[in-house]
Amino acid sequence: MTTRVLVWNENVHETTQAEIRAIYPDGIHGAIAAGLTELLGDDVEVRTATLAEPEHGLTEEVLAATDVLLWWGHMAHDQVDDEVVARVQRHVLGGMGLLVLHSAHFSKIFIRLMGTTCSLAWRNDAERELVWTTSPGHPIAAGIEQPLVVEHQEMYGEHFDIPNPDEVVFISSFEGGEVFRSGVTFTRGRGRIFYFSPGDQEYPVYFHPQVRRVLANGVRWAAPADGERRLPEVTNPARRDWLVQPV
Repeated sequence: MTTRVLVWNENVHETTQAEIRAIYPDGIHGAIAAGLTELLGDDVEVRTATLAEPEHGLTEEVLAATDVLLWWGHMAHDQVDDEVVARVQRHVLGGMGLLVLHSAHFSKIFIRLMGTTCSLAWRNDAERELVWTTSPGHPIAAGIEQPLVVEHQEMYGEHFDIPNPDEVVFISSFEGGEVFRSGVTFTRGRGRIFYFSPGDQEYPVYFHPQVRRVLANGVRWAAPADGERRLPEVTNPARRDWLVQPV
């Protein structure tokens, strides 16, 4: 079954800063979409959407036809409409997968799903990042080098104010000595969530073959097992005696 993927990016840096547009001429969303198509081929149908589109490109119809949503944001978190955020949350709870990327830790949708500030330490000195696999048997870590080396990247460090993850797949170390839980998973309702931090707009991280593989693995992992989208619900079943074997 083809996995329907939507790559969402606010697309502000690329349209307002020439130096960022030079790195990502097709937008960060374009680079991510190209990587997913390259690695997953006919197994995925990849589309993109951006902040400036009506309803940010995240209409009810679009989300209903999305199995996995990837979200990149930085400058314009506050410009995302709360009604759209609530809509995305409902689809995640109903089973849509969500990959939250880099500075989208401060996105409205991630903060809402986590219920915490999602704050962290940061420093942008173009430091080398070493991404260490802590759960080598996890599907998201399949085929990933130990460590994954990103030569230049913004430093993200602890404390990262998130709930205890279901799984910590990656931790990163930086030249200044900081460490960071850079790849973590959560379950909310029926939906799977993967947060992955490498990917600042000032560096061509989304062209890195190993970063692209992490995202492709993440899409495979987060995709729902079936296409049915339904919220967890309260039920009132008739009483049955589970100790009595049927005749």
